Amino acid sequence: MFPTAPLTAVLLLIVSATANPLVIRDSPVSLPFVRRFNAIDGRDLVRKDQARARELASFSQTKRSGSPGNVGISNTGVSYEANVGIGVPPTLYNMLVDTGSANTWIGALKPYVPTGSSVPSSDSVCVTYRSGTFCGKEVLETVTLSPTLVVYNQSIGIAPAPSSGGFRGFDGVLGLGPVDLTIGTLSPDSTLAVPTVTDNLFLQGTIPADLLSLYFEPATPGASPAKSGALTFGGTDSTKYTDPMITVPITTTPPAKRYWGIDGTIVYGAPPPTVSPTILTSTAGILDSGTTLVLLATDAFARYKSQTGAVLDSTTGLLTITAAQYANLKSLYFVIGGRPFEFTANAQIWPRSLNSLIGGATTSIYLVINDVGTSTGSGLDFVNGYTFLERFYTAYDTTNRRIGIATTPFTTATTN
Repeated sequence: MFPTAPLTAVLLLIVSATANPLVIRDSPVSLPFVRRFNAIDGRDLVRKDQARARELASFSQTKRSGSPGNVGISNTGVSYEANVGIGVPPTLYNMLVDTGSANTWIGALKPYVPTGSSVPSSDSVCVTYRSGTFCGKEVLETVTLSPTLVVYNQSIGIAPAPSSGGFRGFDGVLGLGPVDLTIGTLSPDSTLAVPTVTDNLFLQGTIPADLLSLYFEPATPGASPAKSGALTFGGTDSTKYTDPMITVPITTTPPAKRYWGIDGTIVYGAPPPTVSPTILTSTAGILDSGTTLVLLATDAFARYKSQTGAVLDSTTGLLTITAAQYANLKSLYFVIGGRPFEFTANAQIWPRSLNSLIGGATTSIYLVINDVGTSTGSGLDFVNGYTFLERFYTAYDTTNRRIGIATTPFTTATTN
């Protein structure tokens, strides 16, 4: 049996959007990660993002104790990966950064190398992802994220080496979603949660708060992969964002409440109090690093399509607009915690330098807004993937069950 974070000990604090700000460290401890582009059939970009959304929704609605959780694993066109050391001395593994799942495991590509720090367990673990199923044994191990970020007795899964479960290009997953997502993944202790690396860093006194912050930089031609972004543990890095951060409680609407879910409204053209076309009335959705696009409920997507005049491109599955329509494209505003966050016209288009990545025409203009596949009211009415997250700084506070959002220098930048 593994030590677990007591689920009932977490107080559900309902905080205002400005009260009790998140911890800010002058010298935050961060783990850099790199961006990897994956050449794909463009239509798969949409299909697999939608498949991930369906799996995220079905996991919360149908998962029962003792059954493996069905969650997405990575976005299709772009993945974010970090080098993580396992064991003493550490062996480096290339691990996928995923805020939509919470189990950490290795063995998909590089086999696990046991060391003197390994403590075996009688528990097995099994998680079904969109790209395959990971099943293996749990062990307690030392996990080194950086010289100053070392997690002791971290419960991780070990896949058979090499795993043939459909995982390609990475060694494992660094699960950074809420800890409750791990319930039901262990056997025979199916009622237990497996503390995430962030949980254990806090419980072991390495970081001052059970909090994770996420910073991306948009993909630009010639950009260094080493500058793709960073995970900051225990606080926020005030050098990475501009306006004061607001905090909002995690939504109470299922299934979004099981993830890093928020409530929000989306309007097109101008922020409140200006009267603008409403794309999506106040509803629940999630922030998810494992999704590429911004997905909206089917009826909201239709309203957005109508406002922009975009048409569906059969090659990529994305909406496309002409140069003249792009010149007239207006900002979307995601109203979160009463504050409008501007998603500019430039932010709404797929990076044109990456059109060939998805099989698109080099001169075409594609939009990153697409259909989640269900109508408003499903409890997962928007999924803000990496194309949204690269424009904003976000923080995920486990203890207080809240999320922080702030603008960055890239929020209104022209990068596409």
